[in-house]
Amino acid sequence: MKPLAGKVAVVTGASRGLGKGIALGLGEAGATVVVTGRSTRETPGVVAGDIDSTAEEVTRLGGRGIAARCDHRDDAQVEALFERVRREHGVPDLLVNNALASPPMDVLWGGERFWRLPVHLWDDLIDVGLRSHFVASRLVAPMMIERGRGLIINVASHAANRPKTEKSRVILPYSVGKAGLHRLSSDMAVELREHGVAVIEVWPPASVTEHVRARPELFGDLSQWKPVLFTGRVVAALAAESDPMARSGQALAIDDLAKELGVSAESG
Repeated sequence: MKPLAGKVAVVTGASRGLGKGIALGLGEAGATVVVTGRSTRETPGVVAGDIDSTAEEVTRLGGRGIAARCDHRDDAQVEALFERVRREHGVPDLLVNNALASPPMDVLWGGERFWRLPVHLWDDLIDVGLRSHFVASRLVAPMMIERGRGLIINVASHAANRPKTEKSRVILPYSVGKAGLHRLSSDMAVELREHGVAVIEVWPPASVTEHVRARPELFGDLSQWKPVLFTGRVVAALAAESDPMARSGQALAIDDLAKELGVSAESG
């Protein structure tokens, strides 16, 4: 009952949060999961979570977890990562672009107006949250094209196409980055379709990540928020579908996809 047994996945930014949840969901389904990120057990980040712990948990759940430290700002490191994956594990069946250089939650959700934000926040959110997805996809696409199949999943957000209102709390560089990822996903899908490589964008629900648990007072009632493994299990069910090309180019809300694929939040 391991629908992804024998499959190789790369999940970027999987030290913690949704990336970790997705890696665990894929591992639970039997995949070999290469877990990337900057935080390791020896060099942890400010918030709990590291690629070594994620990889170990992937293995415990029935997959094969492989920790691969990578700073997705550094193109040379990303190129070396995919060369290593191909050399040691073969062409990835699945790439999940999830990496994001997030500021503290009180900044990300602080609602500060753009003219009062430091410029480095734009660079952090766009370089890692958008540019790195392009770089990783650019490196994996030729491998998948050569093989004639593959799946790229980009983790976006409902902020990708939701107009900003006066009550919006998320800062502008984040929503712009997710909107850019929305267009990146749809355009990549068009260019890769003739080669049998699918590109799907997913919109996770509000989820209880390590960042959220560290500052729960910023978000109020979390009782309806989902565990990150819920998104991971939905992504695994999506990756296990027999014809990913049927959904290529689509932007799919995880909650809606869960109902269609029979994945419940309680099981996560």
